[in-house]
Amino acid sequence: MKQNGDNYFRRGLGFKSEVKPLLAETYGSEIVNAIKAADYRLKVGRFTFRMARSLGFCYGVDRAVEYAYETCARFADRRIFLVGEIIHNPHVNQQLLDRGVRFLFPSDEGRFDFSAVEPDDVVIIPAFGVKLGDFEELRRIGCILVDTTCGSVLTVWKRVESYARDGFTSVIHGKHFHEETRATSSQVLRYPEGRYLVVRDMEETDLVCDFIRGRVDADLIRERFTDRVSAGFEPERDLERIGVANQTTMLATESLAIAARLAEAMSDRHGPEKLPERFRSFDTICSATQDRQDAVKDMMRDPPDLMVVVGGYNSSNTNHLASLCAQFTPTFHIEAASGIDAETGTITHKPAGTQDVLVQSDWIPGGPLEIGLTAGASTPDSLIGETAENILRLEGIDPATIEQAPVDESV
Repeated sequence: MKQNGDNYFRRGLGFKSEVKPLLAETYGSEIVNAIKAADYRLKVGRFTFRMARSLGFCYGVDRAVEYAYETCARFADRRIFLVGEIIHNPHVNQQLLDRGVRFLFPSDEGRFDFSAVEPDDVVIIPAFGVKLGDFEELRRIGCILVDTTCGSVLTVWKRVESYARDGFTSVIHGKHFHEETRATSSQVLRYPEGRYLVVRDMEETDLVCDFIRGRVDADLIRERFTDRVSAGFEPERDLERIGVANQTTMLATESLAIAARLAEAMSDRHGPEKLPERFRSFDTICSATQDRQDAVKDMMRDPPDLMVVVGGYNSSNTNHLASLCAQFTPTFHIEAASGIDAETGTITHKPAGTQDVLVQSDWIPGGPLEIGLTAGASTPDSLIGETAENILRLEGIDPATIEQAPVDESV
């Protein structure tokens, strides 16, 4: 793996101590710290806040944001571009816009136009990574690159590259339009015979399994997956040997189930004794994504009266957290704390499993209420804390009192 060089940085930029206080001030929260100090359960007035024991910024996101701020400090005299969004959180991206970072957004097909980038410019690669072709084009331009690609994403890249090297087609569980999945699928193209197919869910997986078992025609696969396979993909040839990987922010249990379903189909087709030479699957689930999902599942053993999930509407891992919670208790996925309006009492939220954004009143019942809080891996503590503050303001409670609020010893 490439390390820091004259115009390529992956191991920080030497400004960590300078940006650390700014990051703490911008993204930290005293209220979140207070809830954690109270063993993740804190009573204020009629509300009891319960917080998932793993939530918010993961290591990869924390590192990406830190490197972006270091970039602004070190290269203050240069133009700084960001390929897409640093993470899927509008608040964090706006903070970088306010610091003068210029965003390069892709076309609907995921293509970037780098014609404005010059050799003296600085370009930040986001936590999702970029497609192999985009990386190579930026290297040809000769600009300074700050690579914040998450280590968990790099692990998946190594896995699909090994599949391609050994003649296996990568079957990737993910959203084909997501930046990370686009970047991951491009890695197989390091090899001339590299192939990939992206499945979104179990329904699409079952269609692939039906083809493997000989129950559906190859034309149906070509038609259904036309925009999510490598160029020149031929189902009859390219689904003879497969290796499974996943977008790191997908629902972990679903990724594992998809791998198991594909293994069954390959075993049925070729026989169990041939499975080792026909099928590969390795755990490429991000530990941070897993930890946040496990923390929510643990909470749902004794569900709170309602859950508030904080994070970008386009954040896969946040949407999965909301879906998990919604199976057990009323759940409100808000993009930021501003989704809770203390003056009108309304909440602007996206119901789990939909693309709708609703404004709802009378969402918070009267009487003693236990409110669960969790957040996606791209959500800073500051937004989680501001969410709790706005909930308190609904009752006319000064948020500052939360630090002195006693823990309810009866729970």
